[in-house]
Amino acid sequence: MENKNKYLLPIILVTSLFFLWAFLHNINPILIPHLRKALELNDTQSSFIDISVSMGYFVIAIPAGLFMHKYGYKKGILFGLFLYALGAILFIPAASSRNYTFFLAALFIIASGATFLETVANPYISILGDKETSEQRLNFAQSFNGVGAFLAPIIGGQFILSGIEYSQEQLKAMTPQALNDYLQHEADTVKMPYIIIAVVVLILLGLFAAIKLPEVKADDSELEGHATKFSAKVLRHSHLSWAVLTQLCYVGAQVGVGSFFIRFSKFVANISEKDAAFMWGSIAMVGFMVGRFVGTFLMRFIKPAQLLTIYAVISIALLAVAVTQSGNTAIYALSATPFFMSIMFPTIFALGIKGLGEETKIASSFLVMAIIGGAIAPVVMGFISDKTGSIQTAYIVPLICFGMVLFFGLRGHRLQQQESK
Repeated sequence: MENKNKYLLPIILVTSLFFLWAFLHNINPILIPHLRKALELNDTQSSFIDISVSMGYFVIAIPAGLFMHKYGYKKGILFGLFLYALGAILFIPAASSRNYTFFLAALFIIASGATFLETVANPYISILGDKETSEQRLNFAQSFNGVGAFLAPIIGGQFILSGIEYSQEQLKAMTPQALNDYLQHEADTVKMPYIIIAVVVLILLGLFAAIKLPEVKADDSELEGHATKFSAKVLRHSHLSWAVLTQLCYVGAQVGVGSFFIRFSKFVANISEKDAAFMWGSIAMVGFMVGRFVGTFLMRFIKPAQLLTIYAVISIALLAVAVTQSGNTAIYALSATPFFMSIMFPTIFALGIKGLGEETKIASSFLVMAIIGGAIAPVVMGFISDKTGSIQTAYIVPLICFGMVLFFGLRGHRLQQQESK
């Protein structure tokens, strides 16, 4: 009981971090159309927002792991929070100057901070307590990631989007001064939300600085005799290698399913953008959030790898319906998928670092780097859509990605020791 109490406050504080990177990823669907309007961007230019965030994860994941390996979990969290707050503050001069490159740099810095937090928080939560319940504990913490995913579009839509839209003809009819005033007003709406974000993150930084966190050592007993030097050699563990590949496929599927949902809805059921956006937030993302809590509960009775396998099969079936059917049947099948996606990232992560001891830190970096899948799969989907004229056909990409998740749940997660028996 005393040991559990020792970990209670650290678990609560570290769990709060899961909200931050969820907010970063799920505010992008608001920022993309907003900055497109305020900075007069085209669709290709506005897509750089997602790429900037994904590149932050890809570039910084290994340095974050090296930093954590050398300085420990707490300093990794503090530095991550500092970068997150710095990036949020930079939104103010970016908005004042209406400089898109400045915005992208600010987003890259926020993503870099989130990369530190995610690289640290996932393995840290998994080892703060009984290793037998690490997957359940990580899924519970990731449930608050689902809360962030649900709240970010609502908060962003309320405080960033102005609701003021002019046609191209109306914009051309404005005087240069009136046009400049309008665009500046649009750009300035991001200032207050990001000031608040920076203040909240700085308060969190102060709390983490003031409170002593246990620098828990991972259990090396399962890897006796193996070096714990921070090295890419950690990929010699087959279950980790499969986890990295699976995570890349999963994140690609997750981003792809959401990024094209509005276009998919228009294509298969002629649903308007506003109605499709509402469905995504009120059905799909609520399902994602609820799915995290339900999945955590089910893991008390079903082994994580088995539940992952079951959810992968269901996701494949739902996407098969979405690809082959039309109308509301296809829409609801796709809307239901996030409920079953909800446990995948944390479960793959926890199974991937299982039994790695002190090598957990470098393993975490590779798993976080796999988030670059979110910048790959949507591009492939877009290419298929352009070539076939059907965004519905493009959803074969996430379907295939879930096939990789299915393999990992069935076999890829097994530790080498288990495979040799």
